[in-house]
Amino acid sequence: MRHPETLLSTQLNSLTIEEIGDEHIGTSYDTPMRPDAFDMDDELKMTLIEDKFRDIMEIMGLDLTDDSLSGTPRRVAKMYIKEIFSGLNPDNKPKIALFDNKYQYDEMLVEKDITFYSNCEHHFVPIIGRAHVAYISSGKVIGLSKINRIVQYYAKRPQVQERLTVQIANELKEIMGTEDVAVVIDADHLCVSSRGVQDVNSSTVTAQFHGKFKNEATRSEFLSYINGQK
Repeated sequence: MRHPETLLSTQLNSLTIEEIGDEHIGTSYDTPMRPDAFDMDDELKMTLIEDKFRDIMEIMGLDLTDDSLSGTPRRVAKMYIKEIFSGLNPDNKPKIALFDNKYQYDEMLVEKDITFYSNCEHHFVPIIGRAHVAYISSGKVIGLSKINRIVQYYAKRPQVQERLTVQIANELKEIMGTEDVAVVIDADHLCVSSRGVQDVNSSTVTAQFHGKFKNEATRSEFLSYINGQK
């Protein structure tokens, strides 16, 4: 039996670049990064992106002497590095502190409807969604806002929704020291609604269930919470 990554590589080789993008196929569980990704500091990256984006705008025929457009290359460069793709830089990873579970709370904790904005790595257009995250304490608890910060950190990079779901789940498992973690993401992809098939009504749902959440009763309880049935 072939390894899943080998099988995926074989499948990808038979697809064109356009097909890979339109089918929203991801090639790895980790965000694909070069070894030298952080050899340049942020200021240099912004300067280079500013220059390149100015070239793109000029190629499209835009007049960069216009007051409205003259500052756009710099604004885009700053937005890329400091905002919407800031999750690429491990220096921006949220610092997480855990606390003893002094209340001995042994049921699931659910943080639902975490709004996030990401970007599709195939076309660099927005993914707008909600993440629902749950865990069962193994002796430690995490501040609620930190769950949101984990979601935002991994969302702020070029993404595939399946990978984003896995990355959030894996990070929480590692931090909490427990397998009892669940993540569900429901998102709208503007690369589907604003281009290509232009379907404005569909959304994409992905899920990761680990540990006790693989049990049907526990999983159903979690899903009932996020669907507003309790």
